[in-house]
Amino acid sequence: MTRSTPRSRGEELLLARISAAAGRARLGRRLATHMATAYRARTRNGPFRPVRWLPPLAGYGRYRATRASPNARLDLYEHGMTVALKGRIHVVRYDTTSVFRHRTRSRGSSPAGAALLHTLTDVERKRLVLHGGPEGGDARDWEHAIQRAVTRAQLPGALAALHRGERVSFGDVWLSRAHIGVGERCMPWARVQRIGTAEGFLVLTIDGAQHRWGPAMPRIPNLFVFWALVERCRTDGTH
Repeated sequence: MTRSTPRSRGEELLLARISAAAGRARLGRRLATHMATAYRARTRNGPFRPVRWLPPLAGYGRYRATRASPNARLDLYEHGMTVALKGRIHVVRYDTTSVFRHRTRSRGSSPAGAALLHTLTDVERKRLVLHGGPEGGDARDWEHAIQRAVTRAQLPGALAALHRGERVSFGDVWLSRAHIGVGERCMPWARVQRIGTAEGFLVLTIDGAQHRWGPAMPRIPNLFVFWALVERCRTDGTH
């Protein structure tokens, strides 16, 4: 993020707080700063539930996917990120966070106006929602950066767990060297001809027939890590 004017005293203090929080969490070197629309998710303990109708954002009145303005500062580091929102600094570590991606739209809006939302868990296990819609700041840059960083941080450990013969879970869905499963239900990789999505659900092609498998895609955490692991399982002979 480039600047053409000197920082104010308030901005200097905010930057100091961000740097201190990142230092305590050992996030490493700062790489980039972005703006985004964000809010604290009201969902508490229990399974994640995608948001269909968003709560009001302070200062905006009723939320509209195409009108909300950036209200949070994201600082991306080597090993995590900070989210400065409403005077508080939230810390997210890439090696421990869960990221859920889902689309939602406000009442009366068209599907084309749907917002892409990212719900992340911070180091205190609180949930933050980042909005990647048309007015969500430089969303494409931070979306891709977070996806790459979380995959880089979590994929090696997941692969190592598979090679130790362990299961790797993504919510209700799990993978092992030999199977893909949901709860007690599982299928050998040798019988899975294709794995993809249809109507928002995970779909497996087994013996030439498609089967809906598991929960809706927005309920699967770190979906980009999941797909990378699936690709390895199917192409690298880990099963």
